[in-house]
Amino acid sequence: MIHQYSLNGYQIVLDVHSGAIHIVDQVVYDLLKLLSDEKGELKVEMTPVCPEEIKAQLLKSYSEEEIKDAYDEVLELYQGEVLYSKDDYEQYANMMVASPIKAMCLHIAHDCNLRCKYCFASTGDFGGGRKLLSAETGKKAIDFLLKYSKGRKNLELDFFGGEPLMNFDVVKEVVNYARSKEKEYNKNFRFTITTNGVLLDDDKIDFINKEMSNVVLSIDGRKEINDQLRPAVNGKGSYDVIVPKYQKLVANRGKNPGDYDQYYVRGTFTKHNLDFSKDVFHLNELGFDQISVEPVVSPEYAEYAITEKELPRIFEEYETLAKQLIQRKKEGTGFNFFHFMIDLDQGPCAIKRLRGCGCGNEYVAVTPDGDVYPCHQFVGMEDWKMGSVEDLSVDFKKKDYFAKANVYAKEDCKTCWAKFYCSGGCNANNLQYAGDVLKSHKISCELEKKRLECAIMIKAALADLDEE
Repeated sequence: MIHQYSLNGYQIVLDVHSGAIHIVDQVVYDLLKLLSDEKGELKVEMTPVCPEEIKAQLLKSYSEEEIKDAYDEVLELYQGEVLYSKDDYEQYANMMVASPIKAMCLHIAHDCNLRCKYCFASTGDFGGGRKLLSAETGKKAIDFLLKYSKGRKNLELDFFGGEPLMNFDVVKEVVNYARSKEKEYNKNFRFTITTNGVLLDDDKIDFINKEMSNVVLSIDGRKEINDQLRPAVNGKGSYDVIVPKYQKLVANRGKNPGDYDQYYVRGTFTKHNLDFSKDVFHLNELGFDQISVEPVVSPEYAEYAITEKELPRIFEEYETLAKQLIQRKKEGTGFNFFHFMIDLDQGPCAIKRLRGCGCGNEYVAVTPDGDVYPCHQFVGMEDWKMGSVEDLSVDFKKKDYFAKANVYAKEDCKTCWAKFYCSGGCNANNLQYAGDVLKSHKISCELEKKRLECAIMIKAALADLDEE
């Protein structure tokens, strides 16, 4: 299977199953169009000589010599198994089994001091009432992770909410407790915290920079965009409060020996800011060089919802952003945009390609009540509760279900060219907006595919820069 497209002057061909990327000239591009069916599968036999019916069509635009050279090139790539390569992955799909848990999203607070209008967590309480995690339950969550991580050495824990800074003393206690267990259990904890920044102060910044391997700083971009959908409880905007705090945290991150330096500012876009590239560049102008601005996934009836009608405008904006980022790179002022970061050399392992984030299998979420869910977006869906840290219980049937929720278990994914990059998409979004974990949320799919096309094109453009 191949996927071919033209973007920014490049004719790009992806061989889906080998992962090979080819930048081709127009005659090869047109030849491949004729050799492929609508799914990108080879529809003719590859013989030493170009089939006459295909040659006849190409002779309208190209000479016999050009056609022969193009066909010989395609044949060589085909024989080298980097074009129309066989699917070697499906045979492993049914062999997937449950894995040890390696990552946990710990809900430190089911409460928040903002009232973001698009919040999937019902403005912080996940529909279950406002509450904070106790230190005792937090320590039990660490015990749970130690138990079910089995032989895994490196463990990840994300302090999440609501707003985790509302319960920061417990964050500290949980970190200290986990650190006290590392040597005994031969484990290494990597902590992350996701915050809206309102309660940041010098002490919190120092602790975060020392203990958190990554920090996610929520802000939606330009002041008018951020304050429209991210007001505080009193209705006032949060932009002016959080920007200087974020700038201080980032300026000090990695400054002292032993401090971590990874972070990213994370924004969102809705149909109210379809010109979201302006938000990306605004965040860079504020001094941030690790940036993510992501689409809000919501019911179509929401007044800010992204629907199929908005997709052409969003695709145009992603292309605009990609071209501007290439120009920035040329000028030496580039920065990282999360959704365009892609590794075409190594990439994820086979298992990661097939089942993605590990939701409900390698990754779980824990609520302030100690309940265990497949991930943070499943929290509050009682049918999907899969255990408790209070008695260290796990529903292994659910765990096994998610272990098998791979791209070959999802009908729409089987024949999709992007399947090994999105790995079947977000299970929670699939459930909420397509009605089934194993059904694809179409809008998310289309956005992901466009981002991938842009990311691959950027790689091609940067490769050209390196050769100059």
